[in-house]
Amino acid sequence: MNILQGDKSPNSGENLAAYVKRIRLFLGLNQRELATIAAIHLQSLGKIERGLTAKLSSHSKAGLASALQVPVEYLEAVSRGTSIESVSKLKFCPSCWTPGNPADPLWMDVRANFCFICGGKLGDRCTHCQQTISSLKHRFCPFCGTSYKSVAFS
Repeated sequence: MNILQGDKSPNSGENLAAYVKRIRLFLGLNQRELATIAAIHLQSLGKIERGLTAKLSSHSKAGLASALQVPVEYLEAVSRGTSIESVSKLKFCPSCWTPGNPADPLWMDVRANFCFICGGKLGDRCTHCQQTISSLKHRFCPFCGTSYKSVAFS
């Protein structure tokens, strides 16, 4: 797997520790920043990345998924050591999302198609070039430069 490709799905045989560390480094975050964004203790994150914690509480799972901008199902799969059955995409509401912030974990649910706040359609692609959105760390598409926020999804 080439980390430059932006693939955030778990690799075959990857454990929770390796997965969290790989995605954290991909996003350019240190442990303290990730712990703050995920609203978990720095020591807890250290234990996760050292492989001392293999099972996550629902609070930690939701916080890490949001901070790492991945579906909760990815963290569940690597915790269990299983493959992902249904791949969930990074989705967000162009009306409710604040640029530069992670997507709400409820938007990334496999079954979610509409925003639970405003009822608007959730987006998972750039409306201009149709490239899949791999990160909401930035407010513009890295391929064509179109703003994710300014254009409504159909």
